[in-house]
Amino acid sequence: MAFLDTATGVLVWQGGTTRLDLGQSSVAEILTAVYAVAPATIERIYITAGDPWHQGSERHEFLKDAVAAWLNAPLPEGWTVESSRGKDRQAGHLVHPRNPVGRWQRGDQHTEIRSVGEWFDPEGADPATVRAAFVELWKALRPHFEDVVLMGAPSQTGRDLWSRTIPAKAGAKWADGFPVMSEEIRGLLHATAGQGRTELITPPRVPERVPGWFEVDRTFAYAKHTWASGVGVPRRITAAAFAAMTEKEQTNALFAPSHWQVRVTIPKGWNHVGLLPAPAPGERSWHYPYEGGRTFTTWAGGAEVNLALRNPIAPWRIEILDGLLWESGDPLKSWSTKLREAWQSLRATAELHGDEQQKQACRLASRAVRSILLYGIGTFAQRPRITTGSLELGAGGEVPDLPDGARLTGITDTHVTWERNAGFARDQYAHPEWAAGVWSAARAALLSVSTSSKDPATGKPLKAGALHLPPGSILAFRTDAIYTSASAAADWPYGSEPGDYLLKGRMPWEQTTPRTDEEFYYLQGLGRQAYESEGM
Repeated sequence: MAFLDTATGVLVWQGGTTRLDLGQSSVAEILTAVYAVAPATIERIYITAGDPWHQGSERHEFLKDAVAAWLNAPLPEGWTVESSRGKDRQAGHLVHPRNPVGRWQRGDQHTEIRSVGEWFDPEGADPATVRAAFVELWKALRPHFEDVVLMGAPSQTGRDLWSRTIPAKAGAKWADGFPVMSEEIRGLLHATAGQGRTELITPPRVPERVPGWFEVDRTFAYAKHTWASGVGVPRRITAAAFAAMTEKEQTNALFAPSHWQVRVTIPKGWNHVGLLPAPAPGERSWHYPYEGGRTFTTWAGGAEVNLALRNPIAPWRIEILDGLLWESGDPLKSWSTKLREAWQSLRATAELHGDEQQKQACRLASRAVRSILLYGIGTFAQRPRITTGSLELGAGGEVPDLPDGARLTGITDTHVTWERNAGFARDQYAHPEWAAGVWSAARAALLSVSTSSKDPATGKPLKAGALHLPPGSILAFRTDAIYTSASAAADWPYGSEPGDYLLKGRMPWEQTTPRTDEEFYYLQGLGRQAYESEGM
């Protein structure tokens, strides 16, 4: 691996550090400059700063078009777009607006240019510190996974590390692998099991101006929800079958790994946030109905259904219409436990290390472990494979024939880009039931969860989450984070355990409530800066 800041031209690799003249930081200029000084054995160039693929973005309507134009610009002599790779590697470019992947080859030499943003936000760290973060990451993982290999993306790395934890003993129940769901079940989960909750709550649901801004984030949250997952072929539970169960059997079914179609009625007088996701028309895939007295039908995991029935404010009415019920197992437990231990060791080292560069490197490495878990779980979802590619325009700007089943997604002066849905791949890593279960539990915990700290008076775990804050005080959700105007969130205890809420931003003075994503991210940045300045 090599690490390149295209804003300064600084290149760092195992053999040293140098400053390059990159010109306009085109692909041709980067490949020429890097391999003039670095060995051909470098297969991956991480861009740590500069985002060269966004150059000229003002000339394009969409950022993705600017990225495609950068990836498809002329190459140095002897270089071509990659056409084939070995195991766990793909051919061609990935056209992503923020973290694209460019793949090229020169004879037997293969090279990728990627964004380090896939792993973590470098927060201004120089290439040497970013490289040190990857070294610390490898060192932290090595005691837990033999012959650990850091692949191009955290998702690939997470999947590879999990494969090393599959039961190997002949007598183990799942020694031959965990059964892969049918395409019908995978399609159902793909359509009805969303990921993290992203919601901006705007006036009049909340005041035009609020008394403060507080950001609390569940650190390494997904690790808390990997102790039990559904394994084997699920049992279908019809409405009649569920109604025929005893109360205890119904409770056990809802607490087991499961996915349910439900008819939901929100209590009249409900004045807090919505609890269950529902399909939404338009650009958003999901929204969270909150209006008292409203009835709607949706799918949700057992964790969320339980939360709706047993929330700390008022129970919602839930009618089970259909469902899938799995046997409970722990296919992710060993993997997530090892990652959690690596994460904790890196965080501890970051706190204690005397060298500022190493402190920052370990802090970034701990975030990379989080990405391995987060995106590793995402790979189990095995969404339908979307392949992308590009073709050069013909003479006179004629658009070439696209591959069968592909659709045109962009056009530049020289190339067109295309996209094709290749359907589901049936392989041993296709386990959307695991991803759906983790996502459901994480969304439920965003609303109410037991912390690792205990009430000194009762000895019971203290509770945290949006439902433990006043109505009208929740401003936004972002996956594992809550943004609120209630200062009480800043007092939630943080015990350094996965899933505990950590205060990350604070402005305890009046703010204008954000109405757009742009305004939200502006306040998010200000809140973090203000909180960091408190510790200086």
